[in-house]
Amino acid sequence: MWSFVKLVFLFVLATVFHWAFASIFSYWGLSVNILLAFAAAFCAVLKPAFGYPAAFFCGLFLDFFGTKLFGNNAFTFTVCACIVYNLSERFDFDAFFPQIVTVFGLTFLAGVLNSLLFLWFTSAALWPGFWSLLGGAFVSAVFAPVVFWLVRRVLGKGSICRQL
Repeated sequence: MWSFVKLVFLFVLATVFHWAFASIFSYWGLSVNILLAFAAAFCAVLKPAFGYPAAFFCGLFLDFFGTKLFGNNAFTFTVCACIVYNLSERFDFDAFFPQIVTVFGLTFLAGVLNSLLFLWFTSAALWPGFWSLLGGAFVSAVFAPVVFWLVRRVLGKGSICRQL
Protein backbone atom coordinates (compact mmCIF):
# COMPACT_ATOMS: atom_id res chain seq x y z
CA MET A 1 0.00 0.00 0.00
CA TRP A 2 2.82 2.38 0.87
CA SER A 3 4.44 1.82 -2.53
CA PHE A 4 1.19 2.79 -4.24
CA VAL A 5 1.05 6.02 -2.23
CA LYS A 6 4.62 6.78 -3.32
CA LEU A 7 3.66 6.08 -6.92
CA VAL A 8 0.75 8.52 -6.71
CA PHE A 9 3.08 11.10 -5.17
CA LEU A 10 5.52 10.63 -8.06
CA PHE A 11 2.68 10.99 -10.57
CA VAL A 12 1.64 14.30 -9.03
CA LEU A 13 5.26 15.44 -9.00
CA ALA A 14 5.64 14.38 -12.64
CA THR A 15 2.61 16.42 -13.67
CA VAL A 16 3.98 19.50 -11.91
CA PHE A 17 7.39 19.04 -13.56
CA HIS A 18 5.73 18.50 -16.94
CA TRP A 19 3.70 21.68 -16.63
CA ALA A 20 6.72 23.69 -15.47
CA PHE A 21 9.10 22.40 -18.16
CA ALA A 22 6.50 22.66 -20.94
CA SER A 23 5.79 26.26 -19.89
CA ILE A 24 9.42 27.31 -19.54
CA PHE A 25 10.73 25.72 -22.73
CA SER A 26 7.74 26.79 -24.84
CA TYR A 27 9.28 30.28 -24.96
CA TRP A 28 12.02 28.79 -27.13
CA GLY A 29 9.52 26.74 -29.15
CA LEU A 30 10.54 23.35 -27.73
CA SER A 31 8.08 20.47 -27.22
CA VAL A 32 9.43 19.10 -23.94
CA ASN A 33 7.66 16.00 -22.61
CA ILE A 34 8.96 15.30 -19.09
CA LEU A 35 5.89 13.19 -18.33
CA LEU A 36 7.10 10.70 -20.94
CA ALA A 37 10.47 10.55 -19.17
CA PHE A 38 8.64 9.74 -15.94
CA ALA A 39 6.57 7.08 -17.72
CA ALA A 40 9.77 5.50 -19.07
CA ALA A 41 11.31 5.59 -15.60
CA PHE A 42 8.19 3.99 -14.12
CA CYS A 43 8.46 1.17 -16.65
CA ALA A 44 12.18 0.72 -15.95
CA VAL A 45 11.57 0.41 -12.20
CA LEU A 46 8.10 -1.11 -11.80
CA LYS A 47 6.78 -4.57 -12.55
CA PRO A 48 4.77 -4.68 -15.80
CA ALA A 49 1.48 -4.99 -13.90
CA PHE A 50 2.13 -1.52 -12.45
CA GLY A 51 4.29 0.07 -15.16
CA TYR A 52 1.81 -0.26 -18.02
CA PRO A 53 -1.06 1.38 -16.09
CA ALA A 54 1.30 4.10 -14.84
CA ALA A 55 2.36 4.92 -18.40
CA PHE A 56 -1.24 4.76 -19.61
CA PHE A 57 -2.42 7.17 -16.89
CA CYS A 58 0.44 9.56 -17.63
CA GLY A 59 -0.73 9.71 -21.23
CA LEU A 60 -4.38 9.90 -20.22
CA PHE A 61 -3.57 12.86 -17.98
CA LEU A 62 -2.18 14.70 -21.01
CA ASP A 63 -5.29 13.76 -22.98
CA PHE A 64 -7.61 15.28 -20.38
CA PHE A 65 -5.85 18.62 -20.55
CA GLY A 66 -5.12 18.60 -24.27
CA THR A 67 -7.24 19.99 -27.04
CA LYS A 68 -6.21 17.37 -29.57
CA LEU A 69 -7.55 13.91 -30.29
CA PHE A 70 -8.56 12.27 -26.99
CA GLY A 71 -6.70 9.03 -26.27
CA ASN A 72 -3.72 9.57 -28.54
CA ASN A 73 -1.29 10.22 -25.67
CA ALA A 74 -2.60 7.27 -23.65
CA PHE A 75 -2.05 5.02 -26.65
CA THR A 76 1.36 6.50 -27.41
CA PHE A 77 2.56 6.20 -23.81
CA THR A 78 1.40 2.57 -23.71
CA VAL A 79 3.35 1.84 -26.90
CA CYS A 80 6.38 3.53 -25.31
CA ALA A 81 5.91 1.35 -22.21
CA CYS A 82 6.01 -1.75 -24.43
CA ILE A 83 9.25 -0.51 -25.94
CA VAL A 84 10.84 0.17 -22.54
CA TYR A 85 9.91 -3.29 -21.24
CA ASN A 86 11.38 -4.88 -24.37
CA LEU A 87 14.54 -2.78 -24.02
CA SER A 88 14.91 -3.63 -20.34
CA GLU A 89 16.07 -7.10 -21.33
CA ARG A 90 18.94 -5.55 -23.31
CA PHE A 91 19.68 -2.27 -21.51
CA ASP A 92 20.84 -1.56 -17.99
CA PHE A 93 18.64 1.35 -16.98
CA ASP A 94 20.86 2.10 -13.98
CA ALA A 95 23.38 3.68 -16.36
CA PHE A 96 22.94 7.20 -17.71
CA PHE A 97 23.52 6.49 -21.39
CA PRO A 98 20.61 4.02 -21.86
CA GLN A 99 18.31 6.39 -19.97
CA ILE A 100 19.27 9.33 -22.17
CA VAL A 101 19.06 7.39 -25.45
CA THR A 102 15.74 5.78 -24.53
CA VAL A 103 14.04 9.02 -23.49
CA PHE A 104 15.39 10.84 -26.56
CA GLY A 105 14.11 8.14 -28.89
CA LEU A 106 10.77 7.77 -27.13
CA THR A 107 10.13 11.52 -27.12
CA PHE A 108 10.81 11.74 -30.83
CA LEU A 109 8.72 8.61 -31.50
CA ALA A 110 5.85 9.95 -29.38
CA GLY A 111 5.79 13.21 -31.32
CA VAL A 112 5.73 11.42 -34.65
CA LEU A 113 3.15 8.84 -33.51
CA ASN A 114 0.87 11.52 -32.05
CA SER A 115 1.04 13.46 -35.32
CA LEU A 116 0.25 10.34 -37.35
CA LEU A 117 -2.66 9.39 -35.10
CA PHE A 118 -4.06 12.89 -35.43
CA LEU A 119 -3.68 12.75 -39.20
CA TRP A 120 -5.29 9.31 -39.48
CA PHE A 121 -8.29 10.00 -37.27
CA THR A 122 -9.05 13.64 -38.05
CA SER A 123 -7.54 14.08 -41.54
CA ALA A 124 -5.73 17.17 -40.32
CA ALA A 125 -2.06 17.82 -39.77
CA LEU A 126 -0.69 18.61 -36.33
CA TRP A 127 3.10 18.64 -36.51
CA PRO A 128 5.03 20.58 -33.87
CA GLY A 129 7.95 21.02 -36.24
CA PHE A 130 11.13 19.03 -36.61
CA TRP A 131 13.36 21.40 -34.63
CA SER A 132 10.80 21.82 -31.89
CA LEU A 133 10.48 18.06 -31.54
CA LEU A 134 14.22 17.46 -31.76
CA GLY A 135 14.99 20.18 -29.21
CA GLY A 136 12.29 18.91 -26.86
CA ALA A 137 13.63 15.37 -27.15
CA PHE A 138 17.12 16.65 -26.35
CA VAL A 139 15.95 18.57 -23.26
CA SER A 140 13.89 15.61 -22.03
CA ALA A 141 16.89 13.32 -22.53
CA VAL A 142 19.19 15.65 -20.59
CA PHE A 143 16.84 15.54 -17.60
CA ALA A 144 16.19 11.77 -17.91
CA PRO A 145 18.93 10.67 -15.45
CA VAL A 146 17.47 12.96 -12.78
CA VAL A 147 13.98 11.56 -13.40
CA PHE A 148 15.18 7.94 -13.30
CA TRP A 149 17.15 8.62 -10.12
CA LEU A 150 14.14 10.27 -8.47
CA VAL A 151 11.78 7.42 -9.36
CA ARG A 152 14.23 4.78 -8.18
CA ARG A 153 15.00 6.75 -5.00
CA VAL A 154 11.36 7.25 -4.03
CA LEU A 155 10.08 3.79 -4.92
CA GLY A 156 13.17 1.97 -3.65
CA LYS A 157 12.76 -1.77 -3.44
CA GLY A 158 9.01 -1.77 -2.85
CA SER A 159 6.68 -4.63 -3.57
CA ILE A 160 5.64 -3.11 -6.91
CA CYS A 161 9.23 -2.76 -8.14
CA ARG A 162 11.05 -5.20 -10.36
CA GLN A 163 13.88 -7.09 -8.76
CA LEU A 164 16.83 -6.82 -11.11
